[in-house]
Amino acid sequence: MAKKDAKRAPIQDGAKDSSNGLAQGQVKGPMKGQSKESKGSQAGAGNSDGFSAGAFVEGTREELTKVIWPTRQQLISESAAVILMVGLSATLIYFVDKLFGWASRQVF
Repeated sequence: MAKKDAKRAPIQDGAKDSSNGLAQGQVKGPMKGQSKESKGSQAGAGNSDGFSAGAFVEGTREELTKVIWPTRQQLISESAAVILMVGLSATLIYFVDKLFGWASRQVF
């Protein structure tokens, strides 16, 4: 069985590489949703291990500017709805547990 690291046999001019369907010398474009500029800037940015704290912070700030923050009224009403649903779920689970406890005491 050949190792994954092993080099492949050279491809003749005009022949297609069966693994990716591209002719020799062709390069795939950027991934979906990624422009050529962002792909190139990611490859060149950062230090030798591929991580740059400054670029991370800059990207985080950029993404946070895109967030649509809820109004105070939305925050209060949605938080109340979550607390109410958690309370109702916990109460239902409590009563189902009591029912099964009672039933198991009757059987055993």
